[in-house]
Amino acid sequence: MTRLAGVIGDPIGHSRSPRLHGHWLRRYGIDGHYVPLHVRADDLARTLDLLPRLGFAGVNVTIPHKEAVFHLAETATDRARAVGAANTLSFSDGAIHADNTDGAGFVANLRQGAPGWAADRPALVLGAGGAARGIVAALLDLGVPEITLANRTEARAQTLAAGFDDRVGVVPWDRAEARLGGRGLLVNTTSLGMAGQPRMALSLDALPHDALVTDIVYTPLRTALLTRAELRGNPTVDGLGMLLHQAVPGFAAWFGVTPEVDDDLRRAVLS
Repeated sequence: MTRLAGVIGDPIGHSRSPRLHGHWLRRYGIDGHYVPLHVRADDLARTLDLLPRLGFAGVNVTIPHKEAVFHLAETATDRARAVGAANTLSFSDGAIHADNTDGAGFVANLRQGAPGWAADRPALVLGAGGAARGIVAALLDLGVPEITLANRTEARAQTLAAGFDDRVGVVPWDRAEARLGGRGLLVNTTSLGMAGQPRMALSLDALPHDALVTDIVYTPLRTALLTRAELRGNPTVDGLGMLLHQAVPGFAAWFGVTPEVDDDLRRAVLS
């Protein structure tokens, strides 16, 4: 029987997950389809109830549903529970199982794109959504000594920080630039800079020139933030690798094959 999976979000047109999973389906000769599904918040619960009945084995989850789907799931992995958000759902025996592979994908991307980076200095993380939760947890596990969150809605950042220990603090969005000094890592987890969204206006003047800058946005691949960082000499890592690595567990669960992340996959997703 043809196996089905997909990705849900609002918007969804930017997602390259269909290219990614489509490449793996062809590579491994699997009879399956992976489709993008534009799902609004008001339709989320009904959609998750309907998809298993239509034969879907699971879905990836993107902006803005990662926290909501976690609360709709019956079971969850430890890493999903640790951050209260999910980016990967599997449907089995009438139940929704939630996982969060964002942190693992983020770390794998850093190790691949900046193998010399050391987690020995503070980090500034922009954003406080589901992806930020997974990334903060992963950075703490790596040993980053201090993480400062800045979000346009400060209350969301405060809520996120409250789920961790005192290594995680919050700064108002309009004071984020002043906290760049001494940082070893700057991470953008917001949609700012994505195609069709407002640009990231953060000044990098106070950021050390050896600090690593990474943006989880991958459409465009080289965001304005990364371009400005490169022009001033900072090392950068784009967001595509995070997308590739975080997709592996879901594909394995839905299609029964653990896929490989390699240059052929990157070229296929970028084509």
